[in-house]
Amino acid sequence: MILRIFWSLSLTLFLHAFALAQQSPAYLSQVGIPDSIYSEVLQESRTYWVHYPPGYQPESSEKYPVAILLDGEVWLPTLAAVHEFYSGGFMPEMILVGISNAENRTRDLTPTHIDTKYGFPFTEPNGGAEEFGTFLSKELIPHLESRYPITNYRTLIGHSYGGLFTTFMLLYYPEVFANYVAIDPSLDWDGQAMLKYAEANWDALPVEGKALYVALSGQLHMQDPTVTLDNVMEDASDFTLFPRSILAFGQVAAAAEQAGFRYSQQFFAHDLHGTIPVPAIRQGLMEVFEWFQMEQTDKFNSFETPAAELAEIVRYRADKLERHFGYPVPPYPEDLMNMSGYMSLEMGQAEKAKMFFELGLQYFPQSANTYDSMADYYEQKGDLDQALENVTRAFEISGSDYHRERLESLKERVGE
Repeated sequence: MILRIFWSLSLTLFLHAFALAQQSPAYLSQVGIPDSIYSEVLQESRTYWVHYPPGYQPESSEKYPVAILLDGEVWLPTLAAVHEFYSGGFMPEMILVGISNAENRTRDLTPTHIDTKYGFPFTEPNGGAEEFGTFLSKELIPHLESRYPITNYRTLIGHSYGGLFTTFMLLYYPEVFANYVAIDPSLDWDGQAMLKYAEANWDALPVEGKALYVALSGQLHMQDPTVTLDNVMEDASDFTLFPRSILAFGQVAAAAEQAGFRYSQQFFAHDLHGTIPVPAIRQGLMEVFEWFQMEQTDKFNSFETPAAELAEIVRYRADKLERHFGYPVPPYPEDLMNMSGYMSLEMGQAEKAKMFFELGLQYFPQSANTYDSMADYYEQKGDLDQALENVTRAFEISGSDYHRERLESLKERVGE
């Protein structure tokens, strides 16, 4: 029972503790640190906001995947709330970057130039996605990598025209991002230009191992409530071109045969175009990071699972994460690994405790806490020499008064 409660609740409790610790007492929530970059490509300054994950520690050398969100001035608080509640168990801890598209939004996020839209003149500047994509990939991302602790594993999230731009990046620059979350994308743009490009070029796209999630709102026809998801494709009017374009694009993506490419689509019947980002950001991230979610937690909850089997599950997860991210990643947060060891120790399962502590040393070799925990194991077993060796290493890393005092105490006991 204790282990069951621990594995189901401890992750959320730890992450919320980290989140609360970094919040100012004057606010219930603070989202995003403002920053800016001058773009030579766009010939203008662009504002963005950076939001750190709950477990971020400035003194740490840890780096994080990055999620880049279009219309960040509007949707970053939603993304931050989703990430705070679901990171660690359902998606990785990430650094969130919200780009402002408050100015020149249509210009930047549309892939082709038009003069008319649905039979009416269209005079707003448009068709600049190529330049904005160049800014994103050649200027903003290198800039972020030089200033913030991010890796090259990236997710792009966009809504409406932002969703259109997200599909543009997948089709024209698929090497830039690993995941694409397109929320009610405006794929009706310019006579379904992105759909037609996808139909003609999809088989040649290098999208192996990437993920695309597309969300569709329930606003299928603004004047006819009899139009449903089942019959909308039978309608040929301009009133349904928007949802029909999304559904047709989904058919192309769903038929893709590239190895490891994952496509998912979801219909939000009770949401409008303006509200769908709230549920779709959550669901989209859970879909593209489905592989990240913890497996076989029932084995950890069971008192009977042998230590060797648990170690195999841990190593399997570490291998899986490395395959997806492209670089080594600890399979579980350090706190979970550490507490698993202490829980096992308290329940008289010394072999399991040692296994968890040893894995902690393997995956977090620069953490003084992991060596301190290993010392607790050896001290409880009565092996003071090994305890002293681990506390010595902990003190070398931390230099803290706590570890110095513990080291002196153990030296005295070993010398008795």
